[in-house]
Amino acid sequence: MNAEAPKRGQHLLDARKRFATGGGFFARLFAPGFHHILDRIDAGLDYGSFECKLPDGTARILGGRGEGPMAEITLHSWNSLLRLINSGSVGWYRAWELGEWESVDLVPVFDLFVRNREGLKSTGRASGFFNWIVKRKHNNRSNSKQRARQNIQYHYDLGNDFYRLWLDDSMSYSSAIFANDKDSLEQAQRNKIDAIAERLSTKAGDKVLEIGCGWGSLSGSLARDRKLDVTGISLSDEQTAWAREHHPEAQYLIQDYRDVEGQYDAIASVEMVEAVGQQYWPDFLDSIARNLKPGGRAGLQYITIADDFFEQYAASADFIQTYIFPGGMLLSESRFRELAEARGLRWTDQNSFGIDYAETLKLWRDRFDQAVESGALPAGFDERFVRLWRFYLAYCEGGFRAGGIDVAQVTLIKER
Repeated sequence: MNAEAPKRGQHLLDARKRFATGGGFFARLFAPGFHHILDRIDAGLDYGSFECKLPDGTARILGGRGEGPMAEITLHSWNSLLRLINSGSVGWYRAWELGEWESVDLVPVFDLFVRNREGLKSTGRASGFFNWIVKRKHNNRSNSKQRARQNIQYHYDLGNDFYRLWLDDSMSYSSAIFANDKDSLEQAQRNKIDAIAERLSTKAGDKVLEIGCGWGSLSGSLARDRKLDVTGISLSDEQTAWAREHHPEAQYLIQDYRDVEGQYDAIASVEMVEAVGQQYWPDFLDSIARNLKPGGRAGLQYITIADDFFEQYAASADFIQTYIFPGGMLLSESRFRELAEARGLRWTDQNSFGIDYAETLKLWRDRFDQAVESGALPAGFDERFVRLWRFYLAYCEGGFRAGGIDVAQVTLIKER
């Protein structure tokens, strides 16, 4: 990495300047005792355990009462606990970035917090004044038509030269489906594309819309392999340029899903809806219902958060919403399904495969680490960004391994 090159990804790192991260004098003044915080965490761990080395040189095991992962964690500063209690995962990341805590493996740390969400309750979620700040800032970045393109570019326009280093050759940035433990990432991504394609039940020449086409792997495959008339839409300049160059069989437009007008035999969308935010779920489903011919099918792949945790999740903003995907919101499947069915979209053939996403993320993280270690990372991405990206990939993997977040495909059939 060239230290003199212009910094890339700096806007992600600077997100903390807009969000409270729970440290400092104010937090210390009103925070409970440190061991009281540990007691709260201990009481909430019904599964697995934390083996903690504490700043005063002592050690303590939290949990250990039920089966689950064991995470090793070293607290270098008590301030890390204040950030966790006050600002949740936003503060927990900030503490890690500052070296206030570390772990030999981040994944089980996040797995434990999610796996024990019922027992931990609000522990690990932003609270009080800090939650008000975090949530207010998140709301200001909602995916209105005026803001959506900026939010998409915030993440996806980090550069095609960056993403191609650790995604598979198809540039698929969504969960793969592993048919067996011998599948490569490339084959598993092909399995995912084929699974969505089968849901559409199309014939040669049919018109298909892909909402949120990414780098074009699905649209290109549908056009090339199934002889369909495919239009993919995106708000990312970088992704659209790549798709047009590598998958010219399909047509690609930079367009908001709310502006689409036309009639399509089928619609596909892979892990786009969780980026729009809860207040725009109706608009997203309106677009499908409006543009899908009667009897037409939509194949969706989407990420959910457990319904029993959704209200608590929606009341704040987490690390992902703050640093990685501004304006986003994981789905409450029951709420989203109700909205779909109210629009005459029959929900059928749902299939969940959360562990496959955990495996996908692990492979992405391995590839990212290899790119960093080999010096292949493009100039401009500094060590702080590398640490942020590792935290992000491990954070997501832990959530899927714990079962608190899931990924699924479903077919929606327009009945009227």
